[in-house]
Amino acid sequence: MTDAATTDPVHDFIAKAVSDHPVVLFMKGVPDQPRCGFSSQVVQILDQLGVDFVGVDVLQSEPLRQGIKAFSDWPTIPQLYVKGEFVGGCDIVREMFQTGELQGFLEQQGVVAQ
Repeated sequence: MTDAATTDPVHDFIAKAVSDHPVVLFMKGVPDQPRCGFSSQVVQILDQLGVDFVGVDVLQSEPLRQGIKAFSDWPTIPQLYVKGEFVGGCDIVREMFQTGELQGFLEQQGVVAQ
């Protein structure tokens, strides 16, 4: 018997995206055209901080949309990953940004100019 988690193409796609790119935002829409307000807020925050990131549109595939929720064990989208680590959704990212914690974290990870 094979383990379903190791052969799931959606899980493999997500894991590859997270490992291949220092900053990945799983979002509704794309960075140039977010298709929900929460995704738009996170894009604006990352842009304001000068973070180079890859946006993955979860609306392109229902299995991807559901798969990212299972992958992170987090129920909402957008979801931000930095250096393979799940940071959080819109509320967490916005709160970290407002307190200055996000910029410090991104600088520590080496993904934003200090």
